[in-house]
Amino acid sequence: MSQPLAAAASLEDVTESIIFPPGDIFSDEPPLESDLHREQIDLLIRLIKWWWRDREDFYATGNLTIYFSPNQKKSEEFRGPDFFVVLDTEKKDRKSWVVWQEDGKYPNVIIELLSNSTASVDKGLKKQIYQNTFRTPDYFWFDPNNLELQGFHLVDGQYQDLVPTESGWLWSQQLGLYLAVYLGKLHFFTPDRQLVMLPEEEANQQLQQVNQQLEQTNQQLEQERQRAAILAERLRAAGIDPEQIF
Repeated sequence: MSQPLAAAASLEDVTESIIFPPGDIFSDEPPLESDLHREQIDLLIRLIKWWWRDREDFYATGNLTIYFSPNQKKSEEFRGPDFFVVLDTEKKDRKSWVVWQEDGKYPNVIIELLSNSTASVDKGLKKQIYQNTFRTPDYFWFDPNNLELQGFHLVDGQYQDLVPTESGWLWSQQLGLYLAVYLGKLHFFTPDRQLVMLPEEEANQQLQQVNQQLEQTNQQLEQERQRAAILAERLRAAGIDPEQIF
């Protein structure tokens, strides 16, 4: 019985030392904490992809494993941020983010969604990894339950707290956008404080604008009709047939 056990152990050692070929490393993330977390991640991904729909030089995703082992092993050194963006890279679908297959690039922006089970790690260990190993310039955390939002920017190798605006907004230098809570969820805002909207929200806004313009046009036409009727009545009172004027 000892030989099969030894063989199994040997096989395990060999497997552990394998350098996986490009493209064969799948994400391996646990289920999300709640519907709030899933909906928030989906929202952030959809917003940034729509905002940058004309760009081809970024990758944005969420709850996806980042493999960064210096030994190029799947089994060591990996993390799965809730949301992250990598700049100056090819815009394409991926199974995971494998640093050694992506020219050594790490995320430019990371957002972690806090929960009772992850808050201490997100604020401690992960923050240190993102600062010291990833060197991610912008790091934020957000609690979908109590709406806690905090951000950091990398300065001389150390994370410095981002100072919020009077409204509690935080500026992401890497995204060129503000992060702020809107209707109970984390959203992006433009430098001139305009809400970054989803495509259906933009379409709805445009429809509302068209309807408002039509309503204004109809009101103007009605006012002109009323003025014409008053003028015609005055002409008749003066003994002039309005129909004979033209």
